[in-house]
Formats: sequence, structure tokens, C-alpha cells
Amino acid sequence: MNHSSTASVISDGKAQAAAGKYLTFTLGSEEYGLPILKVREIIQYLHVTPVPGAAANVGGVINLRGQVIAVTDLRRVFGMAHSERSEKTCIIIVEIARGSATLRTGLLVDSVCEVLAIPAEDVEEAPALGAAAAPAYILGIARSGQAVKVLLDADHLFASETP
Repeated sequence: MNHSSTASVISDGKAQAAAGKYLTFTLGSEEYGLPILKVREIIQYLHVTPVPGAAANVGGVINLRGQVIAVTDLRRVFGMAHSERSEKTCIIIVEIARGSATLRTGLLVDSVCEVLAIPAEDVEEAPALGAAAAPAYILGIARSGQAVKVLLDADHLFASETP
């Protein structure tokens, strides 16, 4: 078996693993997707209370039906400029794996689009970005018509933050 065949098999395996249903959302003009099985609910933007000493990407916390939930601003995670909140701004509540525990956390996004079923043949590995490999939180890149959507791994988005 030559090297290109081996790379193809690895890519196909990753594409198969990344295929599935995704909740798509926007940050600026770009679209992203989260595996729908990680999403617990979508809520309208609530006031986020800042917490001193929180990780730089954490905007603060909200009280959601008696449960305190940390909210991560994905614009900060991706190094994007701040954007004013609008009537479309929302918080996606996701469940992430932390060792043997499961935590709920919020992701602040500009807007939610739709749920898409993305077949394996429309998913490619994220390309290397310059000299660095694609970040671990990128599952792959999905082709959708003439556009692309970056598919995210919610568990890895928080890998560098403390629990």
C-alpha cells in the first residue's frame, strides 16, 4: 500500500467520524457547525455576569433555571473582533466531556442557522494553517454548495481551560 492510499484511508475514516447532523451558527460572515448530539438547547442572549479571574475566553456566567452556567465567547476563542449584540445573538448550551464528568456550558454566537445532515463525502480534513496543524477543536471542513462550514468539536474547544 503506498503512502497516498494510507493517507486516503485515514482521511476517509475521519470524514466518516465527522459526518452527521450539525447545528450551524454564524460568527461574523462565517458559518460553523456543532454536532447536534452535543447541543442541549438554544436560548436568547441573557445578561452575562463577568467573573473576576475567569479564563480570557469566558465572558462570565448566566443563571439558567437555577443552574449557573459559564458562557464562552467564541469570537474571543477565534481571535475575532467584538460585535454588538443583536436580536439574533444567542447562547448555545452544550454538554462537554471533562474526564469522566459531563458539564454544561454556553457558547455565545451571533446567530443560529439550521440543523444540517452532512454526509461523509462532503467533509474534508482541516488543512494545515501555515506551519501549524489545524487546531484540535476543528473536526473538519464541510462543503455546502459554494460555501464551507467549519465543523467544531465542543469537547476540544475547552481543552485548555480549567474545569
